Amino acid sequence: MLERFAMKELLAWKSARRRKPLIVRGARQVGKTWLVKEFGRTQYKRCVYVNFDMSAKQESGEELKAVFEGSLDPYRIVRALENLYNVTIVPEETLLIFDEAQDQPRALSSLKYFNELAPEYHVVVAGSHMGMMLHDGASIPVGNVSFLYLYPMTFMEFAVALGYEKLVGTLGNRDWTTIELTHGKLVELLRQYLCVGGMPEVVDDYRQQDNWEAVRVLQQDILKSYRADFSKHAPIEQLARVWQVWDSIPAHLSRENKRLVWGAVRPGARAKEFELALQWLFDYGVAYQVSRISKPSLPLRAYVEESIFKLFMVDVGLLGARAGLEISAILQPARVFTEFKGALTEQYVCQQLIAHGIGGYDGNNPCYWAGKAAEIDFVVQVRDDVVPLEVKAAENLQSKSLKSYRERFSPRVAVRTSLSKYREDPALVNIPLYAIGQIMDIVAGIK
Repeated sequence: MLERFAMKELLAWKSARRRKPLIVRGARQVGKTWLVKEFGRTQYKRCVYVNFDMSAKQESGEELKAVFEGSLDPYRIVRALENLYNVTIVPEETLLIFDEAQDQPRALSSLKYFNELAPEYHVVVAGSHMGMMLHDGASIPVGNVSFLYLYPMTFMEFAVALGYEKLVGTLGNRDWTTIELTHGKLVELLRQYLCVGGMPEVVDDYRQQDNWEAVRVLQQDILKSYRADFSKHAPIEQLARVWQVWDSIPAHLSRENKRLVWGAVRPGARAKEFELALQWLFDYGVAYQVSRISKPSLPLRAYVEESIFKLFMVDVGLLGARAGLEISAILQPARVFTEFKGALTEQYVCQQLIAHGIGGYDGNNPCYWAGKAAEIDFVVQVRDDVVPLEVKAAENLQSKSLKSYRERFSPRVAVRTSLSKYREDPALVNIPLYAIGQIMDIVAGIK
């Protein structure tokens, strides 16, 4: 059984005094539908699941469409759904789920009236393309809804799925003395995670079968489904550029300097030609942008150089599959962290930072800094601190770039993440790679 930590956010939403309809955003196949259904199954007396995917085979398709063609009065809609599904929708006791709601814009518009006129009804909305609709400003009544952002499973969720709940609990408590005793096991789990990634279907299959060939097949299937979605939903005039940017990500991450160079996407290409394609991938949720900053000062966003950035994929497992890395090769204990010029490790760190609240759909993405003969992999804002974060793919802790950065900017705290155990020196802390998702709490706790 998979466990998603986002369930805690759903529980907080359910008990909130000023609860608004909730929109769950995230890339396709990160588990949005499963999560909201599981929430309804375990936390409510009844769950009414309404699927607006008109391509799905459902007898209620036309009738469902008619429900939202009339008045958007929420009480009329509830009565119509009760008749259509032969259920009783009881306020506070029934969870009403609108899935693939982007296919029925008037259902999205109705959320305004559920919030203003009928807040006693618990309404959760999910969809594969909500980000694109929000960017276009279509239908979503901003101000009348709340958002929850779902990403691929984190390393800690992955470890729980494999049955290591107690180990994850110790890691979450940051009991470093006890954690040191299980350091080898945590590194082994991390090695597996870099191959499997966090897509729930892949994690669940690996948990049940422990079959690496099946892992790669499922990852390739997800990548194929993404490409099919690109063809179906991307603007036709941008489709070729969307594919070109998407296909270039592994090649850029395999270089020493991982920044995206447009000439490598297509000879002679200019950034302006790809702006819309790039934004489409961000809205779709399958790519993350880590921009260079000119100065590590608050707020970081004010110092972002928009035209210079690295581009990461949504999931480390999908990156390995897209790059064609043979699992048999990278399963060797040391190689998984250094293969592909450490790209899997850097992708992993980016993914964990975003999933744990640094950037992503909220916009305050991790950044990076580069000076003369020096580059810091990530620079993140943790409360009132600007924190440099150096990623080391092995146990070698030598870092000229981090030393140069510290001498120049004197940060209160600098972080190095590597395969080494937790170590806290004056103004410098080494966080094991398997614990990097807790960087915010760790930095906040350093006096």
